Amino acid sequence: MRVAIVHDWLYIVGGAERVLEQLLRIYPDADVFALFDFLSEEDRERLGYTQARTSFIQRMPFARTRHRNYLPLMPLAIEQFDLSAYDLVISSSYAVAKGVLTGPDQLHVSYIHSPMRYAWDMQHTYLRESGCDAGMKSLLARLILHRMRVWDFRTAAGPNAIVANSAFVARRIHKVYGRTAEVIHPPINLPSQRYDGPRGNHFLVASRLVPYKNVEAVIRAFALLPDLELVVAGTGPDAARLREIAGPNVSFSGFVSDGELRRLMATARAFIFAAEEDFGIIVVEATSEGTPVLALGRGGARETVQVRGPQRTGMFFDTPEPQAIADCVGRFLQQESLFTREACWAQAEMFSAELFRSRFASFVGQQMALHQAACETRPRILPRLEAVG
Repeated sequence: MRVAIVHDWLYIVGGAERVLEQLLRIYPDADVFALFDFLSEEDRERLGYTQARTSFIQRMPFARTRHRNYLPLMPLAIEQFDLSAYDLVISSSYAVAKGVLTGPDQLHVSYIHSPMRYAWDMQHTYLRESGCDAGMKSLLARLILHRMRVWDFRTAAGPNAIVANSAFVARRIHKVYGRTAEVIHPPINLPSQRYDGPRGNHFLVASRLVPYKNVEAVIRAFALLPDLELVVAGTGPDAARLREIAGPNVSFSGFVSDGELRRLMATARAFIFAAEEDFGIIVVEATSEGTPVLALGRGGARETVQVRGPQRTGMFFDTPEPQAIADCVGRFLQQESLFTREACWAQAEMFSAELFRSRFASFVGQQMALHQAACETRPRILPRLEAVG
């Protein structure tokens, strides 16, 4: 069986690329397609492929650094991949990958990390943060995004089956596309060794420093908690501004390696997550280090943080506001001894790479059996009607 895996684009290794890594573990002989591929040889080797087959966007000026400028061309580009030689097509999609063209005898399973958020529910945030919320530039951007929504909705009928990375995303898929999705949570790499030493005194935020991550709200919350220490790990366009508003009890680590991030997680009193994410893989990574999570009670965090029962792994705050976050930290301090590393480790095991591979391979196997049975069913041919008179 020939397998093609289509990924939107490849220029950093994030949560979607970790899914790609596990898909290639299931289908090691699959060919990889992407709009463009600017990963290093080291990252490609880590993911399990040598070189993706790319589109014309790969050769466009500034594609490496300003690829979002080519958003209007991406639907056209993804439709140019000739996948007619493949029996199974798997798309790993958070933008346009699900829109690849396939035939009636091919099985297309789409793993959707999210519908195109900047074209749907995050359009206004996207326009505001890109400076396109007023004037002629705004009108043009809104027209482009409208056309993207039309294309995105139309191509949602293409996959034979859809998998969502969370129940939250499955609900968004049903609302936007009218399709039902199987939920298979994305995998994390569990730590090879569990840290069971003493905790430090710090709370931790690890995030790209952009407005929608709500790191500012966490920093302002700790202005209300001057006796507690907050460590902020990560970089981004908001870094300088956030440093200016931070109090003396907030420190910035900037970019940290995977190993250093895991150390910060394992020794933190709690990990704080204030964004509404489709899944939020970093929440599970913190849990895998035995650390409880204080999270905004929206989106994927509601599926990854246990807030009730004896095996609790965290707490929720209702709004991404400083006072709500500070109140949540206060409640946590009163119950801190109830959160155990063992409960966190057990929760993280539910998101292991092995479990992901098993569930995804089983689902595709079921879909392939149904598809082959449908292809072998001969259509009923009605008898020819004789002309009367």
